Amino acid sequence: LVKVGETVKKGQVLALLGSTGRSNGPHVHFEVRLNGKAVNPIKFVRATR
Repeated sequence: LVKVGETVKKGQVLALLGSTGRSNGPHVHFEVRLNGKAVNPIKFVRATR
């Protein structure tokens, strides 16, 4: 799994889904940062089937 500050490679597993605490269902928090600034992650994610 990825830790803060790590660079990821294509196809690498980033996280696991779960439902803990006060959540309403399985979910994952995902954020992309470049040079310490949050950016739109859609630029880095490609939909696949």
